[in-house]
Amino acid sequence: MVKEIHRQPLPPLSLSNRDMIEQYQTVRYLSEQLCKPLVAEDYVVQSMPDVSPTKWHLAHVTWFWETFLLSQAVPDYKSPHPQYAYLFNSYYNTLGKRHSRPQRGLLSRPTVAEVYQYRHYVDECVLDLLEKLDERRLAELASIFVLGLHHEQQHQELLLTDIKHVLACNPLHPVYLPQVPTNITSVPPLQWVHYPEGIRWIGYEGEGFSFDNEGPRHRQFLHAFQLASRLITNGEYIEFMQDGGYSDPLLWLSDGWNTVQQEGWNAPLYWEQRDGRWWMMTLSGMREVDKAEPVCHVSYYEADAYAHWADARLPTEAEWEVAAQDVAREGNFVEQGVYHPVPLASNPSQELPSQMYGDVWEWTQSAYLPYPAYKPAPGAIGEYNGKFMCNQQVLRGGSCATSLTHIRPTYRNFFPPHARWQFMGIRLAREV
Repeated sequence: MVKEIHRQPLPPLSLSNRDMIEQYQTVRYLSEQLCKPLVAEDYVVQSMPDVSPTKWHLAHVTWFWETFLLSQAVPDYKSPHPQYAYLFNSYYNTLGKRHSRPQRGLLSRPTVAEVYQYRHYVDECVLDLLEKLDERRLAELASIFVLGLHHEQQHQELLLTDIKHVLACNPLHPVYLPQVPTNITSVPPLQWVHYPEGIRWIGYEGEGFSFDNEGPRHRQFLHAFQLASRLITNGEYIEFMQDGGYSDPLLWLSDGWNTVQQEGWNAPLYWEQRDGRWWMMTLSGMREVDKAEPVCHVSYYEADAYAHWADARLPTEAEWEVAAQDVAREGNFVEQGVYHPVPLASNPSQELPSQMYGDVWEWTQSAYLPYPAYKPAPGAIGEYNGKFMCNQQVLRGGSCATSLTHIRPTYRNFFPPHARWQFMGIRLAREV
């Protein structure tokens, strides 16, 4: 069972050879363990343009290590498959031409077995490199090494969300991994946590890892606001649906209303109605919607419409970050092996919001834009985040498919407002 294999989080990042080797092995091992419940046929399906086949994810992260670490640090390194640079480059234009993203599912070759052989070859080369690096070279390569770890953790999350979409498209509703449902039938009542106005510091600052889009750290004035004590549940979202939420244009942004009409949305993604009751597809198969669980697989448009219906709004990303700074970084992450949002059993504190980390990514009303004085990194690495700062919304907090060691209060995830296939949910805010 995958659940029993990766409970422990990664050790703290450091520059010693042994720690770097352990961290590399831990991250690479988890990628393959997440694939254990799959069969070869599952690896190759691309169910929509935004979804990548499992096989592609495994090869792409390996190409990343080969391209950004081995090719830079090992002068005589030669790839066993130079043509893979065309197949498995994602969006790095400065590194040459690449295979069309919507056509990744057409790649029957290389086979799954050949992709694993490629991974293991690169693993041997990376481990050999890490064993031999002296202290000076360790320090020089530390930043790209740590970026490689976090890059693979991002694709581990995508691997889970993408395979869920693939399995959901199958009328047989295949089970990725059986799970025991929780027996929590109700959640604490929603309350409001107050935050006074003031000038606050936003963004990452420190010696640890962060993505370039999390900085520079800067000051921002916030008006007094209130943040909901927990996430919105399936039961609360059903009330919105039953009250005609999907048929009232006054609740929706113009683009959102057009999307609802064009796509025929009347519920979150993966929901379907059977004999008057709502069911949902999960990674453990089809089951009836649990009203106590946090609602997930909703777009920004749906989250914003729900907030209007509830006489509230979505928080800004600065408000979310201020609220999260004093909250313990713990929750339902991939390490728990649940791969689904779980109900909140109790509010441990009346002064701090619950469920800030894990379970679902939380939509904010903030557009994904650069912070003041932001500059992307030079070279191909500069294409990692900066060029996507347009037509996207920021999400915060991580999900049940995110690694605990991957998330921070300053972490800025981003997706277009119509996206729903990630574990995306709702937390409300309002004015004082």
